Amino acid sequence: MTDFPAPKRIQTNGITLSVHMAGPKDGLPVLLLHGWPELARSWLNQIGPLAQAGFRVIAPDMRGFGASDAPKDPSLYGIDTLLADLTGLLDALGIKKAVWVGHDWGGLIVWPAALLVPTRVAGVIGVNTPHLPRPPICPMEMLRKRYGDDHYFVRFQEQGAPEALLEGREEAFFKFVFARPPKVITGALPAGATHLLNRFADFTDRAEENIAIPAAERAHYERAYAASGFHGGINYYRNVSQNWERMNGVNLNVHQLALMIGAELDPFLPPVFMEGMEQRVPNLEKHVIAGCGHWTQWEAPDALSALMVNWLTKRQDDLREG
Repeated sequence: MTDFPAPKRIQTNGITLSVHMAGPKDGLPVLLLHGWPELARSWLNQIGPLAQAGFRVIAPDMRGFGASDAPKDPSLYGIDTLLADLTGLLDALGIKKAVWVGHDWGGLIVWPAALLVPTRVAGVIGVNTPHLPRPPICPMEMLRKRYGDDHYFVRFQEQGAPEALLEGREEAFFKFVFARPPKVITGALPAGATHLLNRFADFTDRAEENIAIPAAERAHYERAYAASGFHGGINYYRNVSQNWERMNGVNLNVHQLALMIGAELDPFLPPVFMEGMEQRVPNLEKHVIAGCGHWTQWEAPDALSALMVNWLTKRQDDLREG
């Protein structure tokens, strides 16, 4: 697909989201939620096939990203606020339920959505991000113990400093972060791999053949982040501990129909994390895309689109009733 739907400005939950939509209005609604450091445009290659298959596609720039509003206050990025944005978006469009699809941080929204706003979730598709058990200790404490104080989740807790390291270096940052994956995944992720800000401070350049997203597409990201800044996306990480607390006592069993699509070479979310999901998601279908890293929408666009369209088509009647 070469065309990207023009955005519409839609008010919800006290902010305005920039939303890209395609497909018939009577089609089964499919809500596409991107991750960090991404945009609704990350779904460029999936929007066309989904719309052509008859689905109503809704892809917002999430709160804090792209052309959507980006409040500075980190407390305005907790899971309940994000869910209110999205249920309010569905309300504005006259939609009762949608299939929620999430990649990366989007995945950390769609699985809780199935638990916290279940009447709005017809089904779930996780891309790379599985539905994991709630950790027994705070995730920030766990990450600090395992990977040290330079793990990017930990560094992102500092107000202002991470943004200062990234802003003004947008072109270099997207060359750095959108790297192609290693050819094989061997063993546990080394601590240094998670020290994103340290690694970027030493970064100079990367050959185009080693970057997963082409330069013409990266230019959209560069312009968007130069305009919005990086604080919005980083504020999601500043709510990891609060979100963990929020889920205390919540039954983690997802009863909706679900599809999980993993990527063989994703070093941060390897397919091994998908093991045992059936205990929490009994109505689950799983697939792993071979030779694919973290940026699945760009690295394996046709395979991802086909898996999504096939599952949605096969389960469409049940999803409409769900």
